[in-house]
Amino acid sequence: MTEKKLHLSSKLLPLILAGFFITIAFTSCKKNTAATAIDGDWKRGSEFDGDVRTEAVTFTINDTVYLGGGYDGTNRLNDFWFLNQTGGYWSQIAPFPGVARNSAVAFSINGKGYVGTGVDDNGNKLNDFWEYDPAKNTWTRKADFGGTGRYGAVGFSINGEGYIATGYDGTYLKDLWEYDPATDAWTEKASLGGSKRTDAVVFVYQNKAYVVTGVNNGSYLNDFWVYDPSANTWTAKRDITNASTDTYDDLYNNNITRSNAVIFVTNDKAYLTCGEYNGVIGTTWEYDITNDLWNQKTTFEGSARQGGIAYTVNGTGYIGTGNNSSTYFDDMWQFIPDVAADPNDN
Repeated sequence: MTEKKLHLSSKLLPLILAGFFITIAFTSCKKNTAATAIDGDWKRGSEFDGDVRTEAVTFTINDTVYLGGGYDGTNRLNDFWFLNQTGGYWSQIAPFPGVARNSAVAFSINGKGYVGTGVDDNGNKLNDFWEYDPAKNTWTRKADFGGTGRYGAVGFSINGEGYIATGYDGTYLKDLWEYDPATDAWTEKASLGGSKRTDAVVFVYQNKAYVVTGVNNGSYLNDFWVYDPSANTWTAKRDITNASTDTYDDLYNNNITRSNAVIFVTNDKAYLTCGEYNGVIGTTWEYDITNDLWNQKTTFEGSARQGGIAYTVNGTGYIGTGNNSSTYFDDMWQFIPDVAADPNDN
C-alpha cells in the first residue's frame, strides 16, 4: 500500500508542480492587470505667486486662468491673479472690490469673469455678485445673487448663462438660480433632484452640469445628478457607492464620497481628487462620462488637502492651493491620466 501511494505521488508530482506554476503565473498576471488599472502621473508645476490659501475661486477666460480670494489661516483675502501660461508665473490684477471672503463661487461668460457668495471674517453669508472685465482690468458690481446669502455653493456657466446652486445659509440648500448677463437678472430654476448639500463639486460637459459629492447635516452624500438647462431638468446618475447588486461598483465603497474636493475635465473624462472624508484625503477617481462609471487613478502625489482649486487649460487638468489642517498650500500640480506615475517629477 505504501509503495502504491508513493508511485501515485510520483506521477502526480509533475502535474501538481505545473499547476502550481500556472497558478503563480495567473496570479501574477492578475496583479499586473490590477496595477495598470490605477495609473496617471501627478507632476508638480510652478507655485502660485500669491500667498498660501484655501477655498479660493478660479475662472478661465480664453485659456487664461484667474485665481483669487480665499483664506490663509488668519485672514480672508481679496487679491486676484492671472497665470502667464507660457512663463509659468502669476501676475496680480485689480483686487476684488467686495469684502474679502472664502468659499465663494466663480465662472466666466462671454469673456468676463464673475464672482459671488461666500463667507467673510465676521461669518456673514454673502450674496453680492461681481463682474471682472480683463480688457479694462476692472470689477463692476452686478445685481445681487437671487437666492439667500451662502457659502459652499457650486457655480458654473452654460450657453452664455451663469448658475449658482446648493450651499449653506444656516440650513443646507439645493436651489438653483440662473444669471442672465444681458439683463443683469436672476431667475430661479428647478431645484437639484437629490439631497440638499454644501461643499459639492460641479463640472460641465457638452452643455450639461454634473453635481456630485458634498455633505448634508454631517452625512457624506452618494447621489449624483446632471442638469440640462435646455429642458430645466435634473437626471440622476448612478450612485457613487457600491449600492447595487451589479459588479461595476464593487470597488466604490465610500472611496469616492467626500466634501470640499476638486474636479476637472480633460479628454472627455472628469477627475475628482482630494477633499475630506473623516480626514483629509488625496485619492483620485476618473469618471467615464459616456458610460457613467468611475475608475481609481493614482492618488494625488502632493500633500492631501481640501479646499483646493482646479482648472483645465489646453486640455490639461491642474489643481492647487488648499489646506491640510493648519498647513496651507501655494503649490500647483498637473495631472497626466494615461501614463505611469513618476515620483521623480514631484
